[in-house]
Amino acid sequence: MCLSLDSVKFAIIILSSMDRKNFLKKALSGAGLIAAGSAVAAVIKNDIDELRPIDLNKQVGFNHHPGHATVMNDNTVLHKAQTRGRADYGWLKTNYSFSFANYYNPDRMNFGALRVLNDDFIAAGMGFNTHPHDNMEIITIPLEGVIAHKDSMGNAGTITAGEVQVMSAGTGIQHSEFNHLKDKDLRLFQIWVFPNKANVTPRYDQIKLPLEKKNELNQILSPSPDDAGVWIHQDAWFHLGTFDQGHTVNYELKRPATHGVYAFIVEGDFTINGQALNKRDGYGLWKLNELTITADSDESRLLLLEVPMM
Repeated sequence: MCLSLDSVKFAIIILSSMDRKNFLKKALSGAGLIAAGSAVAAVIKNDIDELRPIDLNKQVGFNHHPGHATVMNDNTVLHKAQTRGRADYGWLKTNYSFSFANYYNPDRMNFGALRVLNDDFIAAGMGFNTHPHDNMEIITIPLEGVIAHKDSMGNAGTITAGEVQVMSAGTGIQHSEFNHLKDKDLRLFQIWVFPNKANVTPRYDQIKLPLEKKNELNQILSPSPDDAGVWIHQDAWFHLGTFDQGHTVNYELKRPATHGVYAFIVEGDFTINGQALNKRDGYGLWKLNELTITADSDESRLLLLEVPMM
């Protein structure tokens, strides 16, 4: 679960200088973008980790959802909910929008600077032991329940639904995360974004989100500490919104020339720029200035992630 930019510099450099097939193989075997070697791997105590070796001959990703292709056009990519990678470890049930751990799909490595969007269910009292990260911006959004967090920077506490947590892993951190409750399951999104600066001083932040304004896109993350929500070392903006059926809102990209937007349907149904979407669908769009978003059912909830397309 570690990104080392010391050894691989930055994602765009790797992708431009390395054959894509070799890049993917190295990334999944622990020698490239998403691994940092045996010294780090030895630290990890759980068996659900991106540093675990993968037998590429088994084509793991395609076995997760045979017959479902990524739908890609000139400036859009559609990931239907049922085509995501899946894993069930008993105490952890998870869906992967992008390749992660034992899920590998060469069409789903990232969306620009967005590397990971995991939809996790963690059983009561269970979680991840202490493990390392570096050079990654890690955002956690609890949906139901309470997360217990502890890290090597001295932070220890809980994160509840209605809050958002961010860690800039930078030069390196270790942390653990568990379901704090012994009698209730935990649901959360964990999101990883490539940073625009390598080897920053590790940083932790956690905020309670303001009361959400219905039928609006509420900003929860930006590049600026003076802006609404948490901030990260990347030109990225995240928004959450809950909408009544039939309500339409427009979203103007902050950086239309270089950015894209990954729309993730948390609940309900939407139509975005003419594309019908349902619960847990993901839809990436780029080379455009604006999105037109219409809720097709009541209490529909949406997460918008604007990121550089690298």
